[in-house]
Amino acid sequence: MNPLMVLLTVGSLLFLFVLAVALFMVLLFFPTWLQAYVSRAHVSMGSIISMWLRRVRPKAVVESKIMAVQAGLPSISTEALEAHYLAGGNIRKVIQALIIAQRARIDLDWKTAAAIDLAGRDVYAAVQTSVDPKVIDCPDPRRGGRSTLDGVAKDGIQLRARARVTVRTNLAQLIGGATEETIIARVGEGIVSAIGSCETHKEVLANPMLIAKAVLAKSLDSQTAFEIVSIDIADIDVGDNVGARLQADQAEADTRVARAHAEETRSAAIAVEQEMKALTAENRALVVLAEAEVPQAVAEAYRIGRLRGAASNAPPAVANQ
Repeated sequence: MNPLMVLLTVGSLLFLFVLAVALFMVLLFFPTWLQAYVSRAHVSMGSIISMWLRRVRPKAVVESKIMAVQAGLPSISTEALEAHYLAGGNIRKVIQALIIAQRARIDLDWKTAAAIDLAGRDVYAAVQTSVDPKVIDCPDPRRGGRSTLDGVAKDGIQLRARARVTVRTNLAQLIGGATEETIIARVGEGIVSAIGSCETHKEVLANPMLIAKAVLAKSLDSQTAFEIVSIDIADIDVGDNVGARLQADQAEADTRVARAHAEETRSAAIAVEQEMKALTAENRALVVLAEAEVPQAVAEAYRIGRLRGAASNAPPAVANQ
């Protein structure tokens, strides 16, 4: 066979194969391209095929860009959407968040929204919370187990309070800002401190807003992902008389200390008494020993004649006696 004919045959077959593959690719992605073209999203067929080769879902990218174009968002390139998809981001939620922010006149651009999404935060929910603030229970029984915040006024009366904190997302501090747990902890600490600074519990019961105002004045939302809109005292009850209980416990402790000192003094007195008794018994024994030696001394004096000589040498008056 003529080598030229073989070469032409192989070239023809190769051309037909490439043409078939190209036709298949065009037919496969033609609906997606047509959707982008009709929506003025300006995504070329070559870009769509390149996305498919890079294992990017072309339909997800095209639909997100169509949403951005139809919503009138500032131009977001196809390459930026594709890069965010490859980085593991959710391009659909980012575009939806940008649309909500634009409608609500919230300053949020593509780079910030993409960074928030890649940081693991739900940017769509964050923007929704900025538009529609959420309410946090303080304390939250589902998280901490406690149902009230217990504080003690200066008069010793315990007050048990529950608060509801209204917050909205602070998009500028969403990356790296503290979460809801920090807000709950700070508000709880502020309420307990505000109760403790009141002279009597009646002040708090008469005007619970004193607590809310004192807590709001402390800027508890600093370095957090939220901005505190308001703090409302939902409920406040009178608890135990902690001051009286502490005084009773102190009195009991003082009584025990006094009893211990008294017992120590009593033990010391008993010890001294026993020492005196022992000393008395010792002296009595010495007296008995001395008395026992008197007859012996008298007998010894008679024996050696000292007692008779003394009697004969004594004056007559003394002898007659």
